[in-house]
Amino acid sequence: MNQILITERLYVTPELKKKKKAYKVQFCISIILVTILAGYYIYQEYDKYKSERLSQEILANVDIGVVEDDTVLRNEGDLLVVMLNDSEEDTSIQTAAFSTEVQTTKSGTKYSTVAIVNIPKIGVNYPVLSEATDELLKISPNKFWGPNPNEVGNFCIVGHNYRNTKFFSKVPTLVNGDIIELTDLTGRTLKYSVYDKYTVDPEDVACTSQLTGGKREVTLITCTNDSKQRVIVKATEVL
Repeated sequence: MNQILITERLYVTPELKKKKKAYKVQFCISIILVTILAGYYIYQEYDKYKSERLSQEILANVDIGVVEDDTVLRNEGDLLVVMLNDSEEDTSIQTAAFSTEVQTTKSGTKYSTVAIVNIPKIGVNYPVLSEATDELLKISPNKFWGPNPNEVGNFCIVGHNYRNTKFFSKVPTLVNGDIIELTDLTGRTLKYSVYDKYTVDPEDVACTSQLTGGKREVTLITCTNDSKQRVIVKATEVL
């Protein structure tokens, strides 16, 4: 018995042509969106790298001096001055070599470096800038609230969580007992031990309270990974 093989011819209908055209348009749009997102991501990473580099340049230019035990420090405007106590009648005042230069951002914000925060466990070593603004937070951690560094009270520092290794990204991994080192502009470095960590809503600023019972404390503030809350790390001076 002879078998007749019939090859069915595929006809390209108008509806099929429309579907193919729609698929091509969707594919092109997808490629464009992926390119835009990739470009945005690369730009963001470059911007973070640039900020990190600027922060380290500031750190390298901080001139930290050493103050002898018989000196008294006080602020004179933007400068830190030293009062020598050798003579009760003729007390001389000298501008300290460790005072930092006042810088100005492109938008006109003035700032200086007030301290250096070092957390060996997570590789943090940054200057702490004197003001807290969105612009300055892209450069380095900022002083958020409190007294001068290493004075009695609660010195609060805020920094970005970039979800990598930059700035305060690893601060949420700190645990009780970890050490935070704070160097002030006299060259004095004090160690603080973490004793508490918790999260709060962005509007909750109770962590900035200055009721420390006469102790020196440091508070680190950063975002959670989803940026919806704030991570608070509290540390007290190691005596």
